[in-house]
Amino acid sequence: MLKIAFDKRYILPLPEGHRFPMMKYELIPSQLLYEGIVNKENFFSPNKIENYWVEKAHDIEYIQKLNNLNLSRSEIRKTGFPLTKELVEREYIITKGTCECVDFAFNYGAAANIAGGTHHAFKNRGEGFCLFNDVAVASYYATEKYNLSKILIIDLDVHQGNGTASIFKNEDRVFTFSMHGKKNYPFKKEKSDLDIELEDGINDELYLSILNDALNDIQKHISPEIIFYISGVDILSTDKLGRLGVSRNGCRQRDDLVYELARKKQIPIVTSMGGGYSEKIYDIVEAHCNTYKSMIDIIF
Repeated sequence: MLKIAFDKRYILPLPEGHRFPMMKYELIPSQLLYEGIVNKENFFSPNKIENYWVEKAHDIEYIQKLNNLNLSRSEIRKTGFPLTKELVEREYIITKGTCECVDFAFNYGAAANIAGGTHHAFKNRGEGFCLFNDVAVASYYATEKYNLSKILIIDLDVHQGNGTASIFKNEDRVFTFSMHGKKNYPFKKEKSDLDIELEDGINDELYLSILNDALNDIQKHISPEIIFYISGVDILSTDKLGRLGVSRNGCRQRDDLVYELARKKQIPIVTSMGGGYSEKIYDIVEAHCNTYKSMIDIIF
């Protein structure tokens, strides 16, 4: 049974100019229900993650600054959101959702978070709409709770998972793979275990060929016990920030490749949604819903 983390507190009432990115968190679950892809029993509402787990991936001083709303103007500007108690609570809830998805993935094969994929959060700072790195926290949760020796993070958001790469740069139990736009944010890239940089305008055929080769190569070198998949849909040709040329069908085929790997190797997989900034909200929601369709068709 597919379990999906979602809570109404994912959707914040933000000032004009910040609302558009929040719309998808309400529309994706509604669309999944409307199409009959899932039912209400598939959703669960996470509570707040305990600081014990957050401190595995983030510095205590940074966590305290967030909770005291004590970031500097410069630090707030880098996160992209106005700093509020509701925003910090949201980060705790989303991170808990990804951690609980680990448990569900071990029970059922796969689980997903409607939000998450906050890969620009470093140990000591937030960037790019990311305050806590949910996948990093959940990776430490998984290694400790299930005594894992190898985790694979597949980050296919158009932006490099710079925070994730930095957090795990000295962690042998976690293999970080990021395939992202070469000329896109962040302009100062960190070093993942495997980085593949893509040229602007890349089409479906080349994108999928590069990804397929990379996944095949990864399989030859590591045997992960769980996969975290960041399935950003900002790779779409319609995306305002992405600069790539991938179609909605190509994006769905990308998801298929990842879930086929998990199914073939019988590896539990946790999916976080990542980014998506197309002009039309329809394109964003449809591409994200396709990820769930792919997951259900292949894993379940």
